[in-house]
Amino acid sequence: MILVDSSVWIDYFRGTVTPQSDRLNSLLDNELLATGDLILAEVLQGFGADRDFRQAKRLLTSLIVVDLGGQDIAIRAAENFRTLRALGITVRKTIDTLIATRCIESGFIPLHSDRAFEPFERHLGLRSEIAAA
Repeated sequence: MILVDSSVWIDYFRGTVTPQSDRLNSLLDNELLATGDLILAEVLQGFGADRDFRQAKRLLTSLIVVDLGGQDIAIRAAENFRTLRALGITVRKTIDTLIATRCIESGFIPLHSDRAFEPFERHLGLRSEIAAA
């Protein structure tokens, strides 16, 4: 299952054309998509107008919304962070570590445009949608 990251949703809702937002547009009516609870919060908090917020909320909650955290994922995310840090790589956002780890552990394929996921792809086996397409 493809899990769509906030980096792609933000471009999509802004109308910014990227390979990832184009891919999302083509997948929306043709694939079962997921997003995460933390991604939902990241995206929705960015809307200023109530109307835009409601429309985005309606679309995002029509997808499968995955709980990204929990004790097991939190521990595994910390292990992944430590593994990358031992390689000299520091992931700046804990949320990206949680998202990447949840995808690795659950077999989700993230659709993202965030370089923070690259070390997880390179060193921990994360597969991304654009690379798979």
